[in-house]
Amino acid sequence: MRFTRSEGRTASGPADCFTGTVFIDAVRDPDQQSAIGCAHVRFAPGARTAWHHHPRGQTLYVTDGIGLVATRHGGVQEIRPGDVVVIEPGEEHWHGATADRFMAHLAMQEADEDGEVVTWLDHVTDDEYDRG
Repeated sequence: MRFTRSEGRTASGPADCFTGTVFIDAVRDPDQQSAIGCAHVRFAPGARTAWHHHPRGQTLYVTDGIGLVATRHGGVQEIRPGDVVVIEPGEEHWHGATADRFMAHLAMQEADEDGEVVTWLDHVTDDEYDRG
């Protein structure tokens, strides 16, 4: 067993990857023992990720609030606590809070053989977001 004491450091979501106020608490980064990465991500109302994709997919587990998730070629879906969203490898998508509610989720993804877990793309436009 390994035990890691929390350092209590919350990071702000960087502006090149997020719109609005986002806070990220790392749970684990991929390492030599496991390719799994996990973070608890909290979105203020209206905040969202940029479009992005993961080489080995991503699983989201909603812990609080009401949010949205969308793919380039699909519709926008509302997500609520307890919902699990499985995003396929390479599927371009975004996720975030609704305009009037906070939302938090655990984001879990696996690194590829080069250690990459995500490729960030363009920001979600207000029109794309408003479809939710």
